[in-house]
Amino acid sequence: MVFGNLFFGIVFLILAWPVGNFLARVTKDEMKQGRKWFKLLVLVGLIGGFVGLILGNDVLLFTMFFIVIVSSRSLSSNFGR
Repeated sequence: MVFGNLFFGIVFLILAWPVGNFLARVTKDEMKQGRKWFKLLVLVGLIGGFVGLILGNDVLLFTMFFIVIVSSRSLSSNFGR
């Protein structure tokens, strides 16, 4: 059961890369205006992900890290610049 949760969580996180790229491509205007909010979102997601890791809450862990990956892909890609 634990292996299944871990496997699906990793697949979920891998899917965050194309989702982040797609959102960055579609929302170019929002990236220019809300860059500071995306940085804040990454920071809050990292904190929440590590809290989920410490508490052993897989859902919180993978959800927060998904948010971090999607937001950081949008920030680091050339689509939003």
